[in-house]
Amino acid sequence: MLKGIPPIISPELLKALCEMGHGDELIIADGNFPCESIGKDAIVVRADGNGAAEILDAVLQLIPLDRYTEKPVALMEVVKGDSCPKPEIWKTYEALLNKYEPDHHDIEMTERFAFYERAKKAYLIIATGETAVYANVLLKKGVVTP
Repeated sequence: MLKGIPPIISPELLKALCEMGHGDELIIADGNFPCESIGKDAIVVRADGNGAAEILDAVLQLIPLDRYTEKPVALMEVVKGDSCPKPEIWKTYEALLNKYEPDHHDIEMTERFAFYERAKKAYLIIATGETAVYANVLLKKGVVTP
């Protein structure tokens, strides 16, 4: 264990977060996301048994969002015609983003297949056991400043 590192962050995840540079993107994926097939060129870290919001909370304690990007966060929008209501978990994400990045966390709503294409270029995909649908969230890492 290390001081100041949320215990939900595994050594493998901590290493991948440290390796990321400014502008690199990561996906916190729900349990339905095709992590291994989409993440063929990414680092895929398993966080099974953990929810996406808990992982988001821990990750936002460690990395800043990109301030040079208008919308450093992306969510997969609900597919037209899907009977799913607006996901409740998005409210939790908004609260966490307000907590850690109150001045800069605009969210881009991204069509499902466009989200998958963007995810193929991500540096890191964190595979959670999240059961909420449309709980995938993309973050663009910013610059750590003193």
